[in-house]
Amino acid sequence: MATENSKSLIIVESPTKAKTISKFLKGQYIIESSFGHIRDLPKNNKKAIDIEGGFIPHYEISKGKEKVVSEIKKLSKKAGEVFLATDPDREGEAIAWHIKETCGLKNPKRIVFHEITENAIKEAINHPREIDENLRKAQEARRILDRLVGYDLSGLIWKKVRYGLSAGRVQSPALRIIMEREREIRAFVPQDYWVITGEFETKNKNKIALTCDEQPTEEKETDRIIETGKNNSWHITAIKQTETKRSPRAPFTTSTLQQAASSRLGFSPSRTMTVAQKLYEQGLITYMRTDSVTISKEALPVIYNQIEKMFGKEYVEPRFYKTKSKSAQEAHEAIRPTNAAVKNAGSNTEQEKLYRLIWERTVSSQMADAKILKTKVSANIIKDGIIPDFSVTGSVTVFEGWLAADKEAQSEEIQLPNLSEKEILKLITINSQKKQTEPPGRYTEAGLVKELEKREIGRPSTYATIIKTINDRGYVTKEGKTLFPTATGEVVSTFLENNFAKYIGDSFTAEMENELDEIAEGKIGYEKVLKDFYGPFLKDVKSKEKIEKITNLGQADEKYKCPECGGPMVIKLSKTGKFLSCAKFPDCTGARKEDGSIMEGPKETGENCPECKNGKLIEREGRFGKFISCNNYPKCKFIKKSAEEEAKAKTGVTCPECKNGEIVERRGRFGPFYSCSNYPKCKFIIKSRPTGKVCELCGSLMMEGTKTIPERCSNKACPNHNPHKK
Repeated sequence: MATENSKSLIIVESPTKAKTISKFLKGQYIIESSFGHIRDLPKNNKKAIDIEGGFIPHYEISKGKEKVVSEIKKLSKKAGEVFLATDPDREGEAIAWHIKETCGLKNPKRIVFHEITENAIKEAINHPREIDENLRKAQEARRILDRLVGYDLSGLIWKKVRYGLSAGRVQSPALRIIMEREREIRAFVPQDYWVITGEFETKNKNKIALTCDEQPTEEKETDRIIETGKNNSWHITAIKQTETKRSPRAPFTTSTLQQAASSRLGFSPSRTMTVAQKLYEQGLITYMRTDSVTISKEALPVIYNQIEKMFGKEYVEPRFYKTKSKSAQEAHEAIRPTNAAVKNAGSNTEQEKLYRLIWERTVSSQMADAKILKTKVSANIIKDGIIPDFSVTGSVTVFEGWLAADKEAQSEEIQLPNLSEKEILKLITINSQKKQTEPPGRYTEAGLVKELEKREIGRPSTYATIIKTINDRGYVTKEGKTLFPTATGEVVSTFLENNFAKYIGDSFTAEMENELDEIAEGKIGYEKVLKDFYGPFLKDVKSKEKIEKITNLGQADEKYKCPECGGPMVIKLSKTGKFLSCAKFPDCTGARKEDGSIMEGPKETGENCPECKNGKLIEREGRFGKFISCNNYPKCKFIKKSAEEEAKAKTGVTCPECKNGEIVERRGRFGPFYSCSNYPKCKFIIKSRPTGKVCELCGSLMMEGTKTIPERCSNKACPNHNPHKK
């Protein structure tokens, strides 16, 4: 039996994944987690990439990962062999390479598996390979491209639009798509039309509603149809029956999973991927970043057996799907349960819902067509040809087929009474409803993912990040399931469209993704791709250095006059959105909100600035409420909360670390958090508002939790931090 020192070491990127693998390998190997990436490019772009040297990246160990690196080094020296078992995509290949380079591993073996099952893991260990340099270079090229584009474009936007804004190689095209749709909506001119509906009684005294097949665009024609209908006898002109088939859909890819989870479960793409990652790490589903719609030959018999067992042999229909995407790559299988015999799985409600969705799509993909009988009934007045036909279509499911496994895919059936051709109908009422044509709908997250995939912008692993980024940056807001561009998003997109249309266009972005794919396949050199792109790009950025700064976004509506001088106003952009400013600014400081209401100016507090000594403190209103600052801003950047906001921020809880400070609410780039009032001398910090109670297990502060966990310990290592996992 192998001793502890001679055991081989398997390194994965997730503690949950490590725990799942340990169950299958039963102590035969040492399993260690890298907790994701262990190093990255530094934030300063000049230090991060040696452009002249051939786009050489200079990586640094990520903050807090020093102990992880030290532990891996220590374990690898004692291990018999070292296996790098990070995820089976470019990102996983890059993490494996970083571990090898940073920890000084000699000849580590790379193993990949697309599902965390005993057979898959043992098969991978028996067939190791070397790190795929092409895959990891493709990921590195993507990382460098994104950094170069973001750094140079963001720097220019800071100078020409507003400080703090940013742009990205794939996020900006996504924002452009949203803005293009928004402009379509604004330019749309609605047209009136009328829907005419009649209610009739059949010879068997059943009631039936029929709708006019044509929708008049003039009220005069609408009135003519109604009057003619009222003054004539009606009969059924035709009954047409057709049997249609509904075929099942292919198993999930990353894109289609995100779309279905959004429309059915209300999950955002990033939430979907987080939950799917947990399911994968627990060994419940196959790898969730994939373009493939293939199901492995080993998994199919289990699926067929499950269908026969649950529904019957006649429901089984083996099917093979092919991806429509020309750029399909990365994983070799669709997203499916690792064991289709398990219908329900997951350690919480979210996981259970997503697993069930994946199970239903996988199982239904191997089932027979649903057969539906559609009946269209048409009626008209006995004098033919004077008015259009009125009709209704009913449907009855003759054979459920795959719909038996995917109940939510069923449409509501319309049952029709027994009718016959030439049957006389008695008109009860006939009415019209005036409507207007509607503009194209705004994108939902699911719709945007579908559009990005269609235009080949990004790849499966990037869709969720793209949408999360434009949301986090404040370029879009989400209302229900719909994405709305913000004023800031509109300005940024317009600036990029006017000055860098080529780089945020569909064709350029898709071509760049194809070149990254070619790097992964070893068909093209890493340095060549970066050089061919960056030279012309940098030249274009520098050519825009002389354009004027965008201070005005156009003339305001003439009905809004400056509240100070009565002059015309212009639209400007602030951190909180658009507002109206006097065209004579800075000579006149009159301002209005975007809706035209008067904006209150800063109020003096009567205090002198304690920092620059010669300034006056004034109260302003920002995106997070009222605050006090020096009137010499930006020369003097003194700032503090208003008395009102200061009172709100206090919690009344004494800091447990320094004992003399108070825990107060603060705001950072990721939202509110709570820290000691003596910061930076005392750096105590917790995520949520403290309750004032102390944890019975570890003595740490208790803080507010969620609906399911009203109170939790602030110490992440304590079982009371997440009572569900006790």
